[in-house]
Amino acid sequence: MASAKFQIERKCEICGKSFIAKTLTSRYCSKNCSQAAYKQRKKEELLDALKREKAARVPKNQPYLSIADATALFDIGRDSLYRLIRNKQVRYYNLGLRMIRICKADLQERFNLRPYDERRKEKQSEVKTYRLEPEDCYTIGEIAKKFGIHDSTVYLHIRKYSIPTRQIGNYVYAPKSEIDNLYKH
Repeated sequence: MASAKFQIERKCEICGKSFIAKTLTSRYCSKNCSQAAYKQRKKEELLDALKREKAARVPKNQPYLSIADATALFDIGRDSLYRLIRNKQVRYYNLGLRMIRICKADLQERFNLRPYDERRKEKQSEVKTYRLEPEDCYTIGEIAKKFGIHDSTVYLHIRKYSIPTRQIGNYVYAPKSEIDNLYKH
């Protein structure tokens, strides 16, 4: 990744320290913070996969659920379920030590089922409309001169961030709003 010729001050997403970003995509101040974020992301993915697997194993026609099954199906914290039981807001049976069963119908009235067995649908980003008239756009040369970066770096960033362009004659235009948003300090 090409480095920027101007300084971008960012705040680390892990430790909160401010740092000078070497690239436009820098999110962490050091390799340690980057590794910590990677571990955290992988751990969340693993836990999510385990919850999805557990929710898929719960029988659909079962009227009463264990605490573990209810947390997997409804994505509720264990403490929240125990609070509902303690306040007698849901019907339950205590079949012995660690054998509490909660009424599934009561939970369905209060909470939505979380669809673990279906793949998550990625959020579709809204389609943005741009005015690509020359008065609303920068040329590549103007961008390079204004922000003090090389033309090839501008082209690289335009491709990387899917910024629309329009060519009129020898000039390539990119919308001012997107470019200003990309290179803001």
